[in-house]
Amino acid sequence: MFFNELDAAITVCDRDGKILFMNEKAFKTFEKYGGRNLIGKNIFDYHNPDSCDIIKKLLKEDRSNTYTITKNNMKKLIHQTTWHRDGKVMGLIEFSVELPEDMPNHQR
Repeated sequence: MFFNELDAAITVCDRDGKILFMNEKAFKTFEKYGGRNLIGKNIFDYHNPDSCDIIKKLLKEDRSNTYTITKNNMKKLIHQTTWHRDGKVMGLIEFSVELPEDMPNHQR
């Protein structure tokens, strides 16, 4: 699948938080939590209560959430968004992209 070798961590869960898919970058990113063994586990078991509340709200309200973090001296863009089947929210996808220190910002 074309997502497997993408240079961004992708994690997909269903509406209940069950992890359905992770690409290779996500396996490596979350290796200390189980990596490949996270498939079938619940994302709510790996997030703090505030994060769980945000995820539940995104799923309920069919919304997206985008922010940046700095972790281990690496700045990342996190984008969480719902995915759909036949117009119905089926779960959440999280994209985690490492951002270069000198990333340009263009005004267009």
